[in-house]
Parts: sequence; structure tokens; C-alpha cells
Amino acid sequence: MGLMTTGSTAEASGLKFLIYGRTGWIGGLLGRLCEAQGIPYAYGAGRLENRSQLEADIVAAAPTHVFNAAGVTGRPNVDWCETHQVETIRANVVGTLTLADVCRERELVLINYATGCIFEYDDSHPLGSGIGFKEEDTPNFTGSFYSKTKAMVEELLKNYENVCTLRVRMPISSDLSNLRNFITKITRYEKVVDIPNSMTILDELLPISIEMAKRNLTGIWNFTNPGVVSHNEILEIYRDYIDPNFTWKNFSLEEQAKVIVAPRSNNELDTTKLKNEFPELLSIKESLIKFVFKPNQKTPAV
Repeated sequence: MGLMTTGSTAEASGLKFLIYGRTGWIGGLLGRLCEAQGIPYAYGAGRLENRSQLEADIVAAAPTHVFNAAGVTGRPNVDWCETHQVETIRANVVGTLTLADVCRERELVLINYATGCIFEYDDSHPLGSGIGFKEEDTPNFTGSFYSKTKAMVEELLKNYENVCTLRVRMPISSDLSNLRNFITKITRYEKVVDIPNSMTILDELLPISIEMAKRNLTGIWNFTNPGVVSHNEILEIYRDYIDPNFTWKNFSLEEQAKVIVAPRSNNELDTTKLKNEFPELLSIKESLIKFVFKPNQKTPAV
């Protein structure tokens, strides 16, 4: 299968994006954003771990920037990675490093959608304290094999000056029918924990990632909206805007541990660096209402 190329109206801008992750959630959204902005783009056809295929993609597409939204998160969830460890390493470590290395050889900036699920609240960053983990902090969560591979590759990618690592967490979008959407997930769970977390509103932050490419920004970035929001707070807003009859049940982390294979990361990320670069960035609760709940509102005006 060859490259899928789209767009011609912005040739004058000199931009051309090569995107990996065509069949994924973020990869699909990136393509739509490029179309809306008139940015020419192509989806990579090569497998990330196959260097020659990546090189062929880059020759064919001649991009100015490369975006990596591919990788393994597991289906239906990260527990899959516990029993498919080699496949997880191949995609999340070998593949990502190969793409970074190929891009560096060609002096291309790589925007890499990574994860912030590599930290957990600790004595220096207590739950509810407002003290978030910074970009330079060392990951302290290795409870799941998925997070372990992501922390490994982030550490290695620090050596690639061409890579922009975006730490995404618990992604949310205005598409409430998407099963990958954190809101959609928790509205369908039988029970939910209730812990404040940093989260990423894709409708607001994916356009920012395109702007980051235009600015050739690199290094590690906590890629979440400022502040934290808990499961219950989200479900309360869901009830107010979408379904007044919605109800849910909570359970403890100890009870949750009985129904999942691997522990889950809970943390707050410090977004000072991102907010300084993009002062217009909304707090998590403001962003949730503006980009997710207002457009989907089914109840009378709140």
C-alpha cells in the first residue's frame, strides 16, 4: 500500500506533514485538522519498526514535519500489553526510536504523541496539592507494562534534539461516541474511581500541536490542560449537560485492583511551560465545557 496524500491549497506555506497512525484516533483527527487548515499531508504506509519503509515514506512524501500518532495502547485497554509485551516493545520502543532516528538523519522535526501516564502521586507531589510533575522530572510509575515502555522510550528520546515529545493524558474529545474517549469510557463503566487527574482535551490541544510543529518546538512538553478534574466532576457535568437521569457508582482503588490486571497511573502534570508558550490555553474544566459539553448539550441551558 502506498502513501495516502491529501491537500494542495497550502503549498505556498511550505508545509507538508507526514502522519503515522492513520487508523488511530489522534491520527485521524490530525488529518481532518490538516484539511481544515489547508495543510498538505500524507499518511505513512510503513511500519514504524521497518526503517527502509519509513525512509521510502519520507522520500515519497517529502515532508517538512513528521507526526507520530501510532503505537500500541492495547484493546480494550492497557491490560492487553501485559500479555503482549514483545508486540508492545516493537511498536512503542523500537518503532518510535526508529522513526526518531530516521527523522534526525533527514533533519526533520518529529512531533511524538507520548503519554503522561508515567507518573503517580507521591510524597513530593501529593494528591490535591496542586504540585504537578514537571517536564524534567523522572517517571515514577511503572505499574503497567505499557507505562514502563513509554517511560523507557521517553528517556531515550531525550537524546534526539529533533523530537517534540507531547505527554498526553486521559484524552477527551467532543466525539462522545468514540470508545477511546475518556468520558465515553467512564460513562459505560459499572463503577468508577474518583481521583483528580490531568487530562488532555484534544479539540483544544491538537491544533496547538500543529502550531508547535510550525514553531519547530522540540523537547518534552506536558500536553494537558492546566489543573485537574476528577471522575465524579466530569460525570456531574455530563449529567448537567447531557443526561439529567445519569447515575454512577464509585469504588476504591483497592476494589478497582480486583477487576484490572495492571495498576493505573493517577497524577497532576505541571503545565507552566505549555501555558507560557500558549497563554490562551484553557483550564481543564473550562476546556471541558467549551469544547466538549457545550457542543453536545442536550439539557436546557445550564
